Formats: sequence, structure tokens, C-alpha cells
Amino acid sequence: MTFKTRFRAGLLGLAAAALLGLSLNVGTISHSYAEMAAPTPGAPAAAAPSAPPACAADPDPKKAVLEKCTPNSGDTAWMLTSVALVLMMTVPGLGLFYGGMVRKKNVGDTVMTSFAITCLITILWVICTYSMAFTGGSPYLGGFSRAFLQGILSDISKGIGNPNPLAATIPETVYICFQLTFAIITPALIAGAFAERMKFSAMLWFIGLWAIIVYAPVAHWVWGPDGFLASGNSDAVVKVLDFAGGTVVHINSGVAGLMCAICLGRRKDSGPGHNMVLTFIGAGLLWVGWFGFNAGSAVTAGMQAGMAMAVTQFATATAAFVWMLVEWIHRGKPTVIGICSGAVAGLVAITPASGFVGPLGSLCIGAAAGIVCYWGVTGLKHMLGYDDALDAFGVHGVGGICGALLTGVFAVEAYGGTAGLLEGNAAQLLNQVYGVVIVIVYDAIVSLILLKVIDMVIGLRVTKEVEQEGLDLALHGEAVQ
Repeated sequence: MTFKTRFRAGLLGLAAAALLGLSLNVGTISHSYAEMAAPTPGAPAAAAPSAPPACAADPDPKKAVLEKCTPNSGDTAWMLTSVALVLMMTVPGLGLFYGGMVRKKNVGDTVMTSFAITCLITILWVICTYSMAFTGGSPYLGGFSRAFLQGILSDISKGIGNPNPLAATIPETVYICFQLTFAIITPALIAGAFAERMKFSAMLWFIGLWAIIVYAPVAHWVWGPDGFLASGNSDAVVKVLDFAGGTVVHINSGVAGLMCAICLGRRKDSGPGHNMVLTFIGAGLLWVGWFGFNAGSAVTAGMQAGMAMAVTQFATATAAFVWMLVEWIHRGKPTVIGICSGAVAGLVAITPASGFVGPLGSLCIGAAAGIVCYWGVTGLKHMLGYDDALDAFGVHGVGGICGALLTGVFAVEAYGGTAGLLEGNAAQLLNQVYGVVIVIVYDAIVSLILLKVIDMVIGLRVTKEVEQEGLDLALHGEAVQ
């Protein structure tokens, strides 16, 4: 037997002896540990390590919620999904929806606008606009405690964090991202009004300043913990019901779009959209993404989210179908662009009501939106003579006003905690009127001032030659082939 063979044999024997010794002493070792773990007779039992408390909401959103608590995993999962759904609404949903309705020579600029706005608003959100909108400060503007998103506790190793009181059961980072998607799509909607004629540089300046001076304050008024229009604020001057953005998103963007259309003037030439299939795909993405928009605004995976999702579907389908019928009667043919626009009108109108009304109310709101918004993009636009290129005001402004007012009519106390006109609370309809008027007046005045200042400094509109050539080649050096 060689030395290596004898050495290996010795190691195997030593290993076997060690295993045998361990097997003989398992019972003794187990018994010893059991004695160590067992409490001494007469001695108090050792306290179990305390687990972080579960994050819990407070009925008053101005009050602090539990600190260093563990978020609800179900709520968090639903809200992560909602973030992705709503972001999909802007890129690619809105980009394709608008891109199909402009002429081929301006498609690149249109989709570029949606993409660039997404980037710009995200940066501003981190710097200041989230803090201005969704932290406490005053009834008119939030504070700067979250400027540059400072002070957010997210201890991943321990599974604890400090949530925003407005979304007490999810990590604040998730709530930040969810509200960011709303801040992105709102100014992106404005682009439908100034499509095919606004300078790209002027657009960036206007959208950036508008997000800071208009969107953030209005979001704080209606949704902030101490906003003077917030329905959840016990000290609010007027309690406006806006579940997911009738005033904050749609009236806000629609009115700003109208101001853009007025300041820019009419296009030198216009024509039909170059690709209705792109618009159809975009409308489909908007419809699907809107479930995150409305049902996600419950900020929990509960019964209110379920009702919000249901009524969103009912109102959208009704509005699209009614628009199709009205167009068929009025023009003799139903169109793809028409039924897609009707669907968006229904989505817009049900947005403020989605957490407050039931199925019957959603059918009524959808039918009203189909009729009123069709008039907004045909009769009203031609009557007043403004060139709202892709009907940002006709659909979002008019639809947002319609939905906000009808929320005060059809709100059901059992669903959203507040009764509407049909349940005997006429005061809520008046609250909705006040909220709509306040947002329209503020938005219109500030948007006009911003547009006039930008026009004086760098100019708003492209030259006649650029408009005729197309914004894609002139502004971006590329074109759709």
C-alpha cells in the first residue's frame, strides 16, 4: 500500500469515527439545547423579539401614520402594477394616439414630445414638484421637506419605512412613482392642442414652468393633506370630490391646451391623420392603462379599487358607443377615430367619479360624455374658432368638466363616503362647481402669462417654412419613411 493510499484510508476512517460519535451524541446535544431554551421554573418567560408594526392609515390624512412600519404587501403589489399601467398611458399610449392623428411629416415631433415630457417631468418631480404637491405646508402649496426626495426611510434589510400619510400602507417610494405618472401624463395631454406648430424649445420651457407653477399647486389644493379643496381635509374651504384627476389632470390640461391654441393661432394648413391604426393602438393602451389610473387611485387593493375598475369599464364602453351613434347620425358614417375619441372621453369623464359612483351612475356619465364631448370637438370648436389640433380641450377639458359636475350628482355614500345630489346632498354639486371654476380661472390666467412671456423671449411658433416642410425634418432632422 502506497503512502497516498494509506493517507486516504486514514482520513476515511477518521471521518467515519466522527460521524459515529455525532450520531451517538445527537440525543444528548438536543437535550442540552432543550434545557437551555426552557425557562427556569418560577422565572418570567423571555419576551419575543418585537416585529415592526404594520403600516396603518389614519382617518385624518393630516395626522402622522405609524413610523418605521412594514407596508402591506398586497397593496404594494397592486400599486406597483398601477405605476406601470399609468406610465404605459403616456409612453407609448398617448404618443401613438396623438401620433396617428397628425400628418406624417409631424409624427416624429409628436411622439418626441410625449417622450421628452416624460423625462423632464420626472426630473422636476425629484427636485421639487412632488414635495410641493404632496407634503403638508399650507392650504395652497406643500412644503419642501421632500425636495430632492430627501428624508425617505426605506430600510430594505428590516422591511420598514415611513409612508406618506396619503398612502399609509405602501412605501413612500411607490406612492412617489404613482403620482409621478399623473404628473407626466397631464402636461403631455396639453400637446394635443398645439400639435404641428409649436417650437420644441418653447414646449419644453412652457411644460416645465407649467408643471411647477400650475400642476403642483392644483394637485396640492385637491389632493394634498391640507389642500383647501381636498375632500379628505377636515379643514378644507370647499370639499371637491376628485378621485383620480377630473380637475387636477383633465380640466387642468384641457384649459392649458385651450390657452395654447388661442396664443398660437390656427395652423397654416391641416389635413387628416396619417394612420388611424396607430390611434387605435394608442387608444387601446390608454383604455387598459386607465385601470391603473382610476383603480390605482384607491392606493389599496380593496373594495373601492374594485368598484373604480368596474365603473371605468362601464363608462368607457358607453361613451365610445354613444359617440359612434351620434357621429353616425350626424355625419352618416361611424369612424375609427370617432369611436376611439369617444372611449377617451368616457375615461376622462369617469375619472373624478370612479371612487364615488356605482354602475348606474357610470352608465349615465359615459352617455353624457359621449354626447357632450362630441359637441366639444365639433360644434364648440367651430363656434369659437380656435384650432385645438387634436382636441385636448374638446375631450379633456369638456369631458373633465362634465365628469366633475356629474360626480356631485351621482356620488353614492356607500361607495365613496359622500352622498351626491340624487341622495339629497345638493351642496356637493355646488362644491364641484366651485372647484371647477377655481381651477379653470387659475390655470387659464397663469398659462396665458407663461405663454406670453415665452413668446416674447424665444417665440412660441415655428416659421411658416418649417410648418410647411414639417417639424420632423426641420426640428429633429429625421422623418418617418
